[in-house]
Amino acid sequence: MLAVPPEPPHASLSRVVLITRPEPGAIETAAALSARGLVPLIAPAQAIRLLRSSLPPASELQGVLFTSGQAVARLGAAYHGVPVFAVGDATAARARGQGFVEVRSAAGDAAALAALVRTRCRPAAGPLLLVCGRGDGEGLAEALRGDGFRVLRRVVYAAQPVHSLAAPARRALAEGRIGRALFFSTASAHAFAAQVGAADLAAHLAVVEALAIAEPVAVALQGLPWRAVRVAVRPTMESLLALL
Repeated sequence: MLAVPPEPPHASLSRVVLITRPEPGAIETAAALSARGLVPLIAPAQAIRLLRSSLPPASELQGVLFTSGQAVARLGAAYHGVPVFAVGDATAARARGQGFVEVRSAAGDAAALAALVRTRCRPAAGPLLLVCGRGDGEGLAEALRGDGFRVLRRVVYAAQPVHSLAAPARRALAEGRIGRALFFSTASAHAFAAQVGAADLAAHLAVVEALAIAEPVAVALQGLPWRAVRVAVRPTMESLLALL
């Protein structure tokens, strides 16, 4: 975990940015913030638990769909030759880094991913493997099945709420040293709300700006007394960081 170093009295509040996403992804986000001259503070609102899942042979597939970077490492080298369709650029980059050879990014959300698949795949060419987290990808799978695709949805991880806000984040929030907070999912937003409520720190959010990756995430944040809530233009990490 990256603790916030002591800030000089004249330091801008906006320099310290809270990262609520879990690994993998939190360290990547922290590096991007540091490159912008900001001070990252990692305090995941969720923890990832890997799940066993029965996967079809790679030879039977015409494509693999990733709705989150969390799922990428769950497919081994046997699948690296299968074309990959990723929801966004960060997930696509993670797939390339893991060794997948043919990777395309929808650069958007689940609807954009479905549109990309429709342009690149054919229902008769074989099944699509959708690798996702518990509770994710159901709408995407149903939309593509409605177009005649055979979609094999496999749940390979579960995101669970972290019930206690990490100590460095509690201190920084209580001392007014956090200027902005990043939220990548509605589940993380709800979990964070529970964390600050349990720590009796909600009032300290009055000086913090919440940055949400999409409108549903912003809606989940509305019950807290933020200085402001802003939403990324597109549901990607790049667009979210552009708000900084």
